[in-house]
Amino acid sequence: MKNIGFLSFGHWTPSPHSQTRSAADALLQSIDLAVAAEELGADGAYFRVHHFARQLASPFPLLAAAGAKTSRIELGTGVIDMRYENPLYMAEDAGAADLISGGRLQLGISRGSPEQVIDGYKYFGYTPEGDDHATMARRHTEVLLEVLKGDGFAQPNPRPMFPNPPGLLGIEPHSPGLRERIWWGAGSRATAQWAGEMGMNLMSSTLLTEDTGVPFHQLQAEQIQMFRDSWKAAGHAHEPRVSVSRSIFALVNDQDRAYFGQEGTGQDQVGNLEGGRARFGKSYAAEPDVLVEQLAEDEAIAAADTLLLTVPNQLGVDYNAHVLESILKYVAPGLGWR
Repeated sequence: MKNIGFLSFGHWTPSPHSQTRSAADALLQSIDLAVAAEELGADGAYFRVHHFARQLASPFPLLAAAGAKTSRIELGTGVIDMRYENPLYMAEDAGAADLISGGRLQLGISRGSPEQVIDGYKYFGYTPEGDDHATMARRHTEVLLEVLKGDGFAQPNPRPMFPNPPGLLGIEPHSPGLRERIWWGAGSRATAQWAGEMGMNLMSSTLLTEDTGVPFHQLQAEQIQMFRDSWKAAGHAHEPRVSVSRSIFALVNDQDRAYFGQEGTGQDQVGNLEGGRARFGKSYAAEPDVLVEQLAEDEAIAAADTLLLTVPNQLGVDYNAHVLESILKYVAPGLGWR
């Protein structure tokens, strides 16, 4: 295991039981947690993107602000729903945020997940042909990947307001290297193969939209291997990266046990999602030495280079920093980190 970071959904609710009661709280606390994670020695700060929800929805201002407040930690998304995106405008925002951070963005993108509203992308002005929203997301992605190369494609005005460089014009600002730091959030083995063909890194979460009857971590490990095989067959020059996310809590004090003492008894869940079978990974919560033993048997964690820890952001920055510190200090070394 080379890298460990956190993944926050950025939930907020006005409930008095939440320490994150407004959108401002969610955004500002996300920045503070990224700073705290960097100080603790973590490798990444990642944020979930959901529209029409009391969560983080507009990632690039957040990533740029976190980039300006930190100096080392990777900053990413897990994931941006490409059904909603104008890929050229996205390339501009991503380029600017990446330059502000000094080239530390790791952008997870995907077809998206079940939504808060019906066909929400249509409100953003995107209507897929034949209602095939998955194909629309892939087309948006293909355009994004192409323009991130930095090549010119637009015919310049012969009488521009400002002088142009020679030749066709491309998206500005362009951030060299960002194209190799795009990750595809694959929910199946087939989409993982497509990500390998396209030269994107693989981001695999605690949900797979298929079920073959084997434990979640084994199905996910199979997905990872199929991705690597696809990448190799495509002949890409650089090495791919793979991340998996897990809910993992080290029980080191009474507060941990009160919050998560019952989580460790969970198992994989199998159900129906959008008309098909899906398998959800279990949560881990135990004493640190027990966690090391349990996680050592997780084949997908062993196959990945990056582990993203989902955090309960509504419990506040201080407690979430404690959650991260407990994993980094007492569990991660036993998994080969550092």
